[in-house]
Amino acid sequence: MPIFTEQELISRCKENDRVAQEQLYKKNCSLFLKLCARYARDMHDAEQLMQDGFLKIFNNINTYQGNGSFEGWMRRIVVNTCLDYLKSKYLKDAKQVHYPAEMSENGAQATANLALDKIAIKELLGIIQTLSPMSRTVFNLYAFEGYSHKEIAGMLEISEGTSQWHVNNARKNLQHKVNQYLHKEIKSHEQSRI
Repeated sequence: MPIFTEQELISRCKENDRVAQEQLYKKNCSLFLKLCARYARDMHDAEQLMQDGFLKIFNNINTYQGNGSFEGWMRRIVVNTCLDYLKSKYLKDAKQVHYPAEMSENGAQATANLALDKIAIKELLGIIQTLSPMSRTVFNLYAFEGYSHKEIAGMLEISEGTSQWHVNNARKNLQHKVNQYLHKEIKSHEQSRI
């Protein structure tokens, strides 16, 4: 199979070249599966979301004009695919709850970075997947995708205060679960030394 440059891949995918589509898929599937796993409740859903995301990428590749990074363009499609899925399945009831606007968000990014530094990605994904669907979604958008509370509120049709509450709630839950995980790992390590 020939190896194409990014521009060649884009051009060939616009022409529905199956070899180029397969190469683009193989090049990015691991990255996008990890992204989808942060939003999904399990790996089966994550794989389905990734497949749906790639279908949207291939169906809409003609709209990519070369402005900004191609990976960023694809990433936005995959994130929106995850959000559409969550909106349709899980978030309808959760959107009705209103939370105070004065919630701390300072620790959200620090918690995400601490967890990433001390825990393997597989374990971290498992911990993130234990969050409620809405808190998991808002936390992912804020901490990993870099969206502001205002942007998240617009995407999910919730208030900024609700977005802030979910980030704070996710941070507290993740911090507790990460500490439990690390405590368990330390005990296991100590017992294995005996």
